[in-house]
Amino acid sequence: MHTDDYVPYPEEFARRYRAAGYWRDETFGQMLRDRAAAHGDRIALVSGGERWTYRDLDRRADRLAAGLRRLGVRAGDRVVVQLPTTPAFYEVCFALFRLGALPVFALPAHRSAEIGYFCEFTEAVAYVIPDRFADFDYRALAAEVKVPHVIVDGDAGPYTSLDSLRGDAPVPLPAPAPDDIAFLQLSGGSTGVPKLIPRTHDDYIYSFRASAEICALSEDTVYLCALPAAHNFPMSSPGVFGTLYAGGRAVLIPHGGPDTAFPAIAAEKVTITALVPPLALLWADAAARTAHDLSSLRLLQVGGAKLSEEAARRIGPALGCDLQQVFGMAEGLVNYTRFDDPEDTVVTTQGRPISPDDEILIVDDHDRPVRPGQTGHLLTRGPYTIRGYYRAAEHNRVAFTADGHYRTGDLVRQTPTGHLIVEGRAKDQINRGGEKIAAEEVENHLLAHPAVHDASVVAVPDTYLGERTRAYIVPRTPGTPLGAKDLRHFLRERGLAAYKIPDLFEFVEALPTTAVGKISKAGLRSLPERT
Repeated sequence: MHTDDYVPYPEEFARRYRAAGYWRDETFGQMLRDRAAAHGDRIALVSGGERWTYRDLDRRADRLAAGLRRLGVRAGDRVVVQLPTTPAFYEVCFALFRLGALPVFALPAHRSAEIGYFCEFTEAVAYVIPDRFADFDYRALAAEVKVPHVIVDGDAGPYTSLDSLRGDAPVPLPAPAPDDIAFLQLSGGSTGVPKLIPRTHDDYIYSFRASAEICALSEDTVYLCALPAAHNFPMSSPGVFGTLYAGGRAVLIPHGGPDTAFPAIAAEKVTITALVPPLALLWADAAARTAHDLSSLRLLQVGGAKLSEEAARRIGPALGCDLQQVFGMAEGLVNYTRFDDPEDTVVTTQGRPISPDDEILIVDDHDRPVRPGQTGHLLTRGPYTIRGYYRAAEHNRVAFTADGHYRTGDLVRQTPTGHLIVEGRAKDQINRGGEKIAAEEVENHLLAHPAVHDASVVAVPDTYLGERTRAYIVPRTPGTPLGAKDLRHFLRERGLAAYKIPDLFEFVEALPTTAVGKISKAGLRSLPERT
């Protein structure tokens, strides 16, 4: 990959992180090879009736890597991967890691607007999809995307079947370097479509290895992947990758509702899982009524959005397990409450950083440090926090300080013990139950409607989701018969992911503005709800 595509860690920091033992010159491909040698016959992945051992996963990755190479995929190539939580997701990932090709992780909910951008922006050589998932035909979506190869897990139709690439005998492949980019992840993004996050083998493996240690994972761990596999949280905090590193077993389910998750917990004796707050609350309510045995569950992690203290006090007792708050970002920094933290710390804070070398700055609007305990903007750098987004030099000048600190966009305060309390977002981003929505992206789609003169999208508080989206619409012609149903249909037709479609619409004559004429989001949030 061209070095102008990403910002590498400065050499002095790389030397420090290696000397401290954070970076151990491991790669994903070698990690799996080592685990297959150590735990060959142990079960690595469970999904429905499928049970893959570590040896199975290793061999499948080798054969699929050979098939992808025959197709023309090479080291450094980008491949958009949009698979649900199935063993095939990890098979494809490790095959690409073995090749040195870069997965670009898309979510199952993404549609043509997002996928088309990912494929074009990264110059992807391939796009990997299921045939159908959650009553949606991904082959129809693929027809709208320009990419050399579409690879389908299942009935491929006119495209290349994943099965057809699985039979090749393994071939020698050049091993990627530990400091090479391993994959591209999606940022939450506060403007436009998500930025792409380049993660190296070195930094990401350290992140989930240290997370696995903090969460006391071992060969006896049974991790339930109840969130979409491509989310950073169930991938690495410690997630499935952390579980595989520890030699444990990962149980994969298509969605995290209690009707699916509770039977899996009982059948597989799940010990740990991760949820976003709305799902955790749903589980807590359902636990009182379930006949399934949940007693194996030792730890429930909650992250992706802030968990209120009231909810935090309910969830652990309702499910009969320990609660751990997790606050992190795909760009790097991850914080955990610890097992030895007092209960008040667990329920009122979002944890403290993984690493002794996670540098935390809390500053005011002018980048001056605030007084201890005061709320300010969170800046950070460390051994697993990126130094810049992929192909985004202009944005990087805003998102990072001159000395390499990442501007997270979070407003936080820090306790004397080093724990962080998240107070909100400085960026104009909506966190809808853990799904991040860029207001500007939705606004741009709304403004494409011929009857819309102006539009502004804001977050409003919601008891269940934490935040939901409200769109304020100024019709092009006053009195035009324009309704919420019309706009929702329009956004769906434009290929916008369902979770990004506003929950509420307000039709107004004008949008409030600031003294300099900009739309006042604060003014919009203060308007009374009328729908």
